[in-house]
Amino acid sequence: MSASTKRRIETDVMKLLMSDYEVTLVNDNIREFYVRFYGPPETPFAGGIWKIHVELQADYPYKSPSIGFMNKIFHPNIDELSGSVCLDVINQTWSPMFDMINIFEVFLPQLLRYPNPNDPLNGEAAALMMRHPKEYEAKVKEYVQRYATKEALDPKTEDNEDDEEDEEMSDVGSIDEDES
Repeated sequence: MSASTKRRIETDVMKLLMSDYEVTLVNDNIREFYVRFYGPPETPFAGGIWKIHVELQADYPYKSPSIGFMNKIFHPNIDELSGSVCLDVINQTWSPMFDMINIFEVFLPQLLRYPNPNDPLNGEAAALMMRHPKEYEAKVKEYVQRYATKEALDPKTEDNEDDEEDEEMSDVGSIDEDES
């Protein structure tokens, strides 16, 4: 990696670290980290918190960063299972003029505000958005409540809380057995 590439990566990551975004480096590696991203206000994603995995390639900023949602999101341009993002500015039209802060302040908020159902990674979300917009919005909000809350991102660590969940799950299992 050239000195200028290394300097650029350090500058971009430092801007993120000094911003309001919560950034967590993976193994103190400046080229791989997680960013907490909040759903834009006045959208069905408002109130949601996503953990975004970012990996900077050796040829960054000439090649776009690899970005993925770690917790589930229901969106036509985001693959529900892998978290991959379909966004031209990240995948095809990336330019060294952009930096990491652009992704979190402009590109991802615009993606959530203006989904493109004509170029889907999630066909179900695209079809629902086009045919039944109210149901699409309801499902987005359901996903936000289930997968994009502070509680979903920061799982409980106390043993007794985990034990209670195990008991609840075994109760559910016994209900299913009674029905068959």
